[in-house]
Amino acid sequence: MQLHNVRVHRSDENLARKDQLAWKIAEVAADPIPVSDEVTEMVINRLIDNASVAAASLTRGPVTAARAQAMAHPRSNGGEGSTVFGLGFGRRVSPEWAAWANGVAVRELDFHDTFLAAEYSHPGDNIPPILAVAQHLATARGLSGRDLVRGIATGYEIQIDLVKSISLHEHKIDHVAHLGPSAAAGIGTLLGLDEETIFQAVGQALHTTTATRQSRKGEISSWKAHAPAFAGKMAVEAVDRAMRGQTSPTPIYEGEDGVIAWLLDGPDAAYEVFLPKTGSAKRAILDSYTKEHSAEYQAQALIDLGRKLHREHPELVDPANIAGIVIHTSHHTHYVIGSGANDPQKYDPTASRETLDHSVPYIFTVALQDGTWDHVDSYSPERAGRADTVALWNKVTTQEDKEWTRRYHSIDPAEKAFGARVEIELTDGSRIVDEIAVADAHPLGAKPFARAEYINKFRTLAEDVLDQSEIERFLDVAQNLATLKPGDLGRLTIIARPGLLTSLATPNGIF
Repeated sequence: MQLHNVRVHRSDENLARKDQLAWKIAEVAADPIPVSDEVTEMVINRLIDNASVAAASLTRGPVTAARAQAMAHPRSNGGEGSTVFGLGFGRRVSPEWAAWANGVAVRELDFHDTFLAAEYSHPGDNIPPILAVAQHLATARGLSGRDLVRGIATGYEIQIDLVKSISLHEHKIDHVAHLGPSAAAGIGTLLGLDEETIFQAVGQALHTTTATRQSRKGEISSWKAHAPAFAGKMAVEAVDRAMRGQTSPTPIYEGEDGVIAWLLDGPDAAYEVFLPKTGSAKRAILDSYTKEHSAEYQAQALIDLGRKLHREHPELVDPANIAGIVIHTSHHTHYVIGSGANDPQKYDPTASRETLDHSVPYIFTVALQDGTWDHVDSYSPERAGRADTVALWNKVTTQEDKEWTRRYHSIDPAEKAFGARVEIELTDGSRIVDEIAVADAHPLGAKPFARAEYINKFRTLAEDVLDQSEIERFLDVAQNLATLKPGDLGRLTIIARPGLLTSLATPNGIF
């Protein structure tokens, strides 16, 4: 990796283009270094993972709406068009709208991969826009499965490298501001574009995808699923404009009126960003991790701990036995999804699903009482409103523990942790204390996810919406990704059971 010092420059300093972060990102994207077998296998895992959660969300409102919008935008003249999750191979739409619809489907349940460092991210959000462009231009540019792998590897690399170095949430900027540039870079790699074109696309993608974090605060709305899809759509459009010779605000990061100066740490800010050297493999995808449970990532380990305590201490199910529960955890878990957020909605049994999956007091309570977690049943209004659950839920609080915060930010994979210590005070005066560092599915967890777990997740989540033959077809195509020819890329989608989508009420809008 190569260190790049990034700071704000006055306009009269005239920062050279090749010294700008957006150019450095473009250099990484344009580097034709091959992708290793290990990275290729993980890309396949994440394609399967995305399809899993998309299948489970096909009938949900936000996904239905986004799909309807995409269907109103048929393929353009420039290519073959792109597929939309749930629809048949022949139903093609314009690539930016496929990126939109599929991006919403992937994010709706908050159930795919994650990477956490200075910022938060779901790097699997890069896949829908890169795949959409690959499908659209497969024949015109002779794109193969190997080209798609290279594009996805770049998307993951850039997003994760930015997430390691530049915090957005400290300034209440939504984390998808790192996704626009990474997806644009990934598309650039896919298409074999030059540095200048990718540079312009990265700048435009960043400029159009900075927004506040209100989408993840208080009463969380359906926009939470749309935000990364919007960033992916903007990335596709940014690359299109750059390929037509259109330019971006420059320097987009370092300018005196740029992103760093006014949206992040201010005019005196300086960052250290590590990116792969020319000729170095793009391996960042291997640092990311997926979810076993449909919930915010910091809740993954606490669901596993709740299940464990349910098995070992059945008396904890009854709130009458518990005086209070304190979850000692990291700054992020406490202040974003814990009681430190000071959001009353995190204790509201009538809150939206999007809000509940960002409430660790709720999530831990249900996991403790049920000893399991379901992406539908655990969030149902009936489940959230159960009297004994509400009683126990209101006894759960979080506190920041500086050691858990330190481990959260550690750059040592062996000690980096997203867990907590739970202290339970019983009404009889006794105490139960237990802790967990990482989720069971984490690479260092009790049951790390490998190909078999990704396939099982797909089969489980797809069984109610896809025919068995379709499940097997998709798994076969995805697992042979590296050998796919241009004509095969359109098969990287999932087709719903006959009648499933047509039975849904389709919302109307402008299109």
